[in-house]
Amino acid sequence: MCLVSIGEFARRSRLSPKALRLYDELGLLRPARVDPDSGYRFYAPGQLDQARLVASLRQIGVPLAHIRVVLGLGPGDAAAYIRAYWTAVEDEHLARRELAGYLMNTSNETRSVMYEVATRKITARRVLCLLRHVDGEAGAFALGKDFVARFRDATVPRLDGIAGAAFVIYYGQVNDDSDGPIEWCRPVPDDRADEIAAKFPSLTLRTEPAHEEAFVQLGQAEITATQWQVVYETLRNWGDEHHREPASLGVRVTFLARPPMTADSRPECDFAVPLR
Repeated sequence: MCLVSIGEFARRSRLSPKALRLYDELGLLRPARVDPDSGYRFYAPGQLDQARLVASLRQIGVPLAHIRVVLGLGPGDAAAYIRAYWTAVEDEHLARRELAGYLMNTSNETRSVMYEVATRKITARRVLCLLRHVDGEAGAFALGKDFVARFRDATVPRLDGIAGAAFVIYYGQVNDDSDGPIEWCRPVPDDRADEIAAKFPSLTLRTEPAHEEAFVQLGQAEITATQWQVVYETLRNWGDEHHREPASLGVRVTFLARPPMTADSRPECDFAVPLR
């Protein structure tokens, strides 16, 4: 096998030696051989396609964790993954543009409502809850996954319709600077609430009072934190225009799963603010 030095491979791939050493340490792009005495790295010309793919993905801002996934996929699956990733990036960019537009309008003392807002009444109900501070969006996703998984092995009856849907309350922003907290909630029937709660000692059972809430229906789309902020500002502006105050600082995302459920099913979600 004809190997080339790290310097030559860097020149051909347009990746710096520093980047190549980092990708080796992360297991993304291992050299074909490492000299046992000097530790010097050598690469095979056949690794150039993979190196150029890594370089191109980094050029468009794909995080290393996503690149690791792409490198483990076949050509067709890799293309589908990149397409899905870039669609999410464009959606996030659009949401940032909407939020920037809202902020500019606010600076000009112009109010804007960017989504259609409706209201609904929620009856009093008992809910099982899990309140935690979380480490960014990944931590919020992990907590939600853990909460939902707790009910898969137990037969827990559901309330009908939106009143029985699981929801998560954001008491603060979740990002690199803020850790919430957030609270996942699962409504349970009043007459069996104590019995069900006994099966989940790590969860808190509380009563949520009847209330009216303003909400925005978001469908089955995957909503980013930026888009949620846009929706929240829409609800806040709607409340100001209709002289309705929020009942609490917490805002919530409700997830409603409609049958028939399949492996590809995704719940409908909406973003709501309880009203006084």
